[in-house]
Amino acid sequence: MTNGIHEIENSEALFIIGSNATVAHPIIGNIMKKVVKFKGTKLVVVDPRRTELAEMADVFLQIRSGTDVALINGLMNIILEKGWVDQEFIDKRTNGYEDLLEVIKDYPPEKAAKICGVSVEELYKAAEIYATHEKAGIYYTLGITEHTTGTANVMNLANMALMTGHLGKESAGINPIRGQNNVQGACDMAALPNCYPGYQPVNNEEVWKYFTKIWDAELSKEIGLTIPKMFDGAHDGGVKAMYIMGEDPVLSDADANHVRSGLEKLDFMVVQDLFMTPTAELADVFLPAACYAEKDGTFTNTERRVQRVRKAVNPPGEARLDWKIICDIAKGLGAKGFDFKNEEEIFDGIRESSPAYRGMTYERIDKRGLQWPCPTEKHPGTPYLHKGVFPKGRADFKPARYQDPAELPCEEYPILLGTGRMLYHYNVMTRNSKSLNDIRPGELCQIHPKDAEKLGLEEYDEIRVVSRRGAINTKVTITDKVQPGMIWMTFHFKESPVNELTNSAFDPITDTAEYKVTAVRIEKREESDEDLVHPQYRAMNYDKLRDPTTEDVEHHKPYYKKEKTKTFG
Repeated sequence: MTNGIHEIENSEALFIIGSNATVAHPIIGNIMKKVVKFKGTKLVVVDPRRTELAEMADVFLQIRSGTDVALINGLMNIILEKGWVDQEFIDKRTNGYEDLLEVIKDYPPEKAAKICGVSVEELYKAAEIYATHEKAGIYYTLGITEHTTGTANVMNLANMALMTGHLGKESAGINPIRGQNNVQGACDMAALPNCYPGYQPVNNEEVWKYFTKIWDAELSKEIGLTIPKMFDGAHDGGVKAMYIMGEDPVLSDADANHVRSGLEKLDFMVVQDLFMTPTAELADVFLPAACYAEKDGTFTNTERRVQRVRKAVNPPGEARLDWKIICDIAKGLGAKGFDFKNEEEIFDGIRESSPAYRGMTYERIDKRGLQWPCPTEKHPGTPYLHKGVFPKGRADFKPARYQDPAELPCEEYPILLGTGRMLYHYNVMTRNSKSLNDIRPGELCQIHPKDAEKLGLEEYDEIRVVSRRGAINTKVTITDKVQPGMIWMTFHFKESPVNELTNSAFDPITDTAEYKVTAVRIEKREESDEDLVHPQYRAMNYDKLRDPTTEDVEHHKPYYKKEKTKTFG
């Protein structure tokens, strides 16, 4: 996020697109609800589904999924027409404005409205709210990025912020709300194929020399593989082994059957995780790890705030701290520099490798943490980015033209499937919480009343959902939160593994899958699937899920697959 969470309190307008914040990010979502309800903050919501915030919005644009680029181009066309641009900001701080104008002239509001399935009048209202309030922030999540045009979506939102001068000031900016508590920190630490810590490029000679020196190791100058390319490599033999830590791609990655078959072709796979996940069940070696409440260290949250994490309880069984597992493996492979005594020593290494963290110490982040960049120990941290100047001096406009999603409904697959999270679960790990699982023990596919009537469906009936890649069974709930011709499901439930359906088409820049647009067909099931738990049932005991409140420590012991022997090296 360019801006801080607390700055939402002083916003004049919120532009929320592709984000169901009260469900996926309830703390931030509740702040948004509060300022709209009690402070009169203007609210624009853009989403294919009617969310809780959409019900509160001054303008709700219920667009067709995947039409975000056309929508933003239409809004910028209106902003230009009405003279709401910040010309001084454009002249002083940007490049390429004329190139943007060449594109957005082709998206008059009538054309954009037709593509997106919204009214011209509502487009004008939304453009006015965003452009005419100085403290107007854009907030988005995976509803923007999980498309084949995800990069173009993000760039176009940046275009609109630059055009109106809504960057480099408090309570404005462009704010991607991170999907997990430490996703920002993981990226900062170089959990990316093209960067060293601090987003320093792998293929830069000076950067390479610096890290070769401080780490005292020979390092590659080659950019690594993205996740989809890893699985493709597993299929074609280019990737022989994987070490998967804190991920369950069999359930969470698109085109899950392709993912599973790739993992099964590996010569060797290690999974390090809290529970024996569906992915871990395929591993040659499983290493049980400690959870967040069982370790010390730091997390970096969505507003770039680096915060201390403190151990509350001991890990169960033989579960160990992640960093100790990694250090032991590294030393076993003959690597140097892994003789850390504690978490603070590791953090000091982070400070050395990342300029944005250099001014932070454990003492300075003890209470509230600090927001990076924080380059010196006297620096107060940075509440919001780009004040006065951009990192490269001036920001470049990056125009984008609308492209259809990779897969659209057709005669054979006439329904559009979207996916996301629900309030009660987070990815798949929360299924191991009995209290949360009792609240929502199974999937409920959202379907519009008109589509339910056509199929003869009633509440909680079972259906079979079929795409070009797979088929799953689920129960339904009938609601007008989704549009006619669209259904919506979560990816939390292994009994209804929705990612066996989702599209394996990817954004050409980031290789992010198009989870939000999949063409499917629906078949009513006459016989009940015994694996599906009726949503009205509570306190159901899944045979295939362990109850972490009663299980013994056997679940937290290292596991080695015995039925096959493989050579790695």
